[in-house]
Amino acid sequence: MGLNAWSSEPFNPLEFTVSFVFNNDQDIFHIRLKELELQAERIVDPGLKTRPVAIISSPHPSGIIVSLSPEAEEEGLFHGMKVSIVRKMSHGVQLLPYNQSLYAKVNRYVYQSISMFTPIVEPDGVDGFYLDMSGMRAIRGHVQNTGLSIIHRIQEQTSLSGVVGISVNKLVSRIVTSVVPETIHEVQGGNEAKFLSPLKPLVLPTVKEKPVHRLLRFLWVEQVSHIQSMVGQPDEFRTLFGMFSVQLAREAKGQDSSIVKPPQLRDHILEQTVLPEDTNDEMVLHAIVKDLAEQVAFKLRKRHQLADKVRLEIHYTDGHQRHRVGKIKGIDDSSVIAVCRRLFDKANERRNRVRTILIDACEFRPYVDQANLFMTEASRNMAVSKAVEKVRLKYGVRSLQTADVFQALGRV
Repeated sequence: MGLNAWSSEPFNPLEFTVSFVFNNDQDIFHIRLKELELQAERIVDPGLKTRPVAIISSPHPSGIIVSLSPEAEEEGLFHGMKVSIVRKMSHGVQLLPYNQSLYAKVNRYVYQSISMFTPIVEPDGVDGFYLDMSGMRAIRGHVQNTGLSIIHRIQEQTSLSGVVGISVNKLVSRIVTSVVPETIHEVQGGNEAKFLSPLKPLVLPTVKEKPVHRLLRFLWVEQVSHIQSMVGQPDEFRTLFGMFSVQLAREAKGQDSSIVKPPQLRDHILEQTVLPEDTNDEMVLHAIVKDLAEQVAFKLRKRHQLADKVRLEIHYTDGHQRHRVGKIKGIDDSSVIAVCRRLFDKANERRNRVRTILIDACEFRPYVDQANLFMTEASRNMAVSKAVEKVRLKYGVRSLQTADVFQALGRV
């Protein structure tokens, strides 16, 4: 069946089984931090800024590239390329494992930075955010100026760059940030269908459904405008697309009734060190683990909490990673160091050089400090930790370090 068989008459949503009411007075922002994974890695390790880098989902041959630098693209790599092909094509590109904990930490930090503009913020994956700015025009002025203010704040607070899409709903705002290269772009209410019409169908979420995608390819549908024309024949449209017909029709017109929903954020303590020089020297690595564990212990004592889950991750220079999970039952430095050291020794199964070590503590519960008439090893360790803590509270967490940690971090 050819496209010229379809009428171009406007679609009447009342002819479908469900009708919707849309509010054109809404201002929904979508913030996209493009290649956030790459940006985060380069902030943590500035030495990567001019190097060809690819971040991979897994070090196994079936893993794929999820983020890559322009330098890596110049070597012929692209998003979705399998790791097995990457290893054959290029030996100059540095492969980094997908550091979920780091990206989640960056995501939470950006969330906190932009929440000052509106309390209604919803994360969209690791690199995006929806903001409901409805009613803010009277307070903050023109929405595009507000969008620029948000981007500038993210840049100042995190050194991350991003783009903003503005429309009356989440669907169109998200599509804006995926196809428009400008830092900020607004689609005025009522112009959603016009904005979408020249775009490729795959910008619509329902088109990603395999039956819909196959049918549209068979019909040689190359633009959203073609779907908009097809919707004018509701009976035929329903016959072709079945259970997907209503949703596809709404998306083609740029209609979306979903609301911005703030998340229930999980609480974490996360510490990470990128080694000044990649190494497999066990003394250096143990010193790094000790430094990270002391920082975690310091924060646990400030919170008066234990962590029922602590995850230690080791990232190697060849893109592989290992991890082990444990539990923190004491919050003095010695106890936390012992747990983290044990997890590291179990996780470090490989002889390759280590690039990054990360400790992520969560699932907190209150810590009860039990008084003892006699000095025990546990109480002595806590007393030492609290003495060190007084110095660190006054001068900073890293103001007091042992020689092995200073040397491992390249400070001597």
